[in-house]
Amino acid sequence: MSTISLHERLQQPQILLAPGVYDALSALVAEQAGFEALYLSGASIAYTRLGRSDVGLTTYTEVEDTLARITERVRAPVIVDADTGFGNALNVQRTVRGFERAGAAMVQIEDQGFPKRCGHLDGKSVVPAAEMVGKLRAALDARHHSHTLVLARTDALAVEGTEAAFDRAEQYLECGVDALFIEALRTPEQMDAACQRFAHRIPLLANMVEGGKTPVQSAQELGQRGFRIAIFPGGTARAVAHTLQGYYASLHTHQTTAPFKERMLDFDGLNALIGTPELMEQGRKYE
Repeated sequence: MSTISLHERLQQPQILLAPGVYDALSALVAEQAGFEALYLSGASIAYTRLGRSDVGLTTYTEVEDTLARITERVRAPVIVDADTGFGNALNVQRTVRGFERAGAAMVQIEDQGFPKRCGHLDGKSVVPAAEMVGKLRAALDARHHSHTLVLARTDALAVEGTEAAFDRAEQYLECGVDALFIEALRTPEQMDAACQRFAHRIPLLANMVEGGKTPVQSAQELGQRGFRIAIFPGGTARAVAHTLQGYYASLHTHQTTAPFKERMLDFDGLNALIGTPELMEQGRKYE
């Protein structure tokens, strides 16, 4: 992705698969695996930095700092979850400007009320559509560069129903946003309806959450439906948590890492992954 922008990539017919990341290490491993773009998940920042649920506890500064650490380390474009923009239209403008400075390729803003929560949890609320339209207009005006994209997300399906969610998406599209995200579509029929209405007009994002409201499908299947972006935002944190449960249980039981050794990188392996030999060589140039 170093030779083309995210905007240019989204003009291509094949779907873009962006895995969830939550820090510079996870982003680096994902980039090394060959992914063209990354998705900085707000939920995963809550899971990993706070050890808490995705219920609106993370702040603008925590996300901005995490984003800056990631974009300092990897070249792949990052789609960043900005939750509700962390406040009103003026807060949204600060968020967009700060995330743009920190290297975001696309900023996602949703229409939930506060406190927001994971889109696949029950009990969500949404702000009036007119308020969200104002926030999106503010976001678009705040950009210094047109290649910084704005993704509008609506959580209205669970609160107001499918047609209301589609009506909101229509209003958000009219603002001039660069992509749409209709959260927690519950059936293949709802997914197809969303694509039939919007996919020929604007890139649509599909959110795959293991155990969530939306049927999990492959990127290829989603692309055939008409989606242009597929994210698996929390899968990384769930995989890491599962691995850590096994690692810590084994260490507690055996009092050594030996039984777990084949499931780990050794000292040299981790240093190779993070580029320690290259970093040491770079340092020698200044001796």
